[in-house]
Amino acid sequence: MSSRRPAGLPCVKASEPLVVGLGARVARDEVPQLCEQLIAGLASTGATEVVCDAGGLVAPDLAAVEALARLRLTARRAGAGMRIRDPDPRLAELLGLVGLTEVLREPEEREPPLRVEEAVEPGDPAA
Repeated sequence: MSSRRPAGLPCVKASEPLVVGLGARVARDEVPQLCEQLIAGLASTGATEVVCDAGGLVAPDLAAVEALARLRLTARRAGAGMRIRDPDPRLAELLGLVGLTEVLREPEEREPPLRVEEAVEPGDPAA
């Protein structure tokens, strides 16, 4: 006996972002453990977006910026995007100084990647 597929589009569950919280201070020696936790969280949830909650940082410094940069790199290597929620203005300024301001924006506000062009092949039907 065979079962029929229901008509219409298949039901697909949208993945929720993985939320990673930072403590009041981030030490450089904590970064590898944070990255391992991020990899494990992405693997267990299947999330494709990471939200790093920076609201708990008391005094953002370059160690926190390094941690965020390493977390972003880890997320990208795992195929996920990352953004920062609730950044302190001092953290935003530090991120700007090192060129990481794109993690502060919402996905809709990000700039498109540079040097990416869509090619149109002859004979392709219009979308």
